[in-house]
Amino acid sequence: MHTLAVSVRTELGKRAKRLLSAGQMPAVVYGPKEDTISVSVPLAIFEKTLKVAGESSVLELTGLNKPLQVLIHDIDRDPVTNIPRHADFYAIEKGAKVEVAVPLEFIGESAAVKAGANLVKVIHELEVEADAAHLPQHIEVDISSLAEIGSQIHVRDLSIPSGVTVKAEPEDVVALIQEVKIEEEAPSEAPDMASIEVEKKGKDEEEAAAE
Repeated sequence: MHTLAVSVRTELGKRAKRLLSAGQMPAVVYGPKEDTISVSVPLAIFEKTLKVAGESSVLELTGLNKPLQVLIHDIDRDPVTNIPRHADFYAIEKGAKVEVAVPLEFIGESAAVKAGANLVKVIHELEVEADAAHLPQHIEVDISSLAEIGSQIHVRDLSIPSGVTVKAEPEDVVALIQEVKIEEEAPSEAPDMASIEVEKKGKDEEEAAAE
């Protein structure tokens, strides 16, 4: 389990924005049996931890009255730079089951794709339920079984870690192979020279009458 050191902060509201300029990201910690705590965490360390652990992993927060196991419930990012500027940490009870969306990681090579077909990823993450100790960072989807047009991978085909319950239906399609369709351009119609000539003649007669 990854750990993340946080500090209790007193800067609230608009004043919390000053933390970002100092390399600190404001955040809050809350849960069903925890009072809401305003904290800050070094932005560089948070980004590094996020890259390694992912958003669906359980983190252990240190620096408070007691270590807390949390999930990253939400991240607010700058719309231009995509840099995190605030996070919500949801404190979970030890041993309690939680529901999270786990990203899918597509691995392997598909013979159909190598032959020029399209791989359509229908689902990119799965809702799962598990206790904190068994939550996976991701679930692998091996596309090497997709050998021809129309081949599909369903939720039932995935290898789910022990202790993890998938909330999706077994028949839900995860990925499929689709034929590449090339749209032919409709031939451009030649202009109707007769109508153009009549229109031009009419204009010439109008101009002559006006003179």
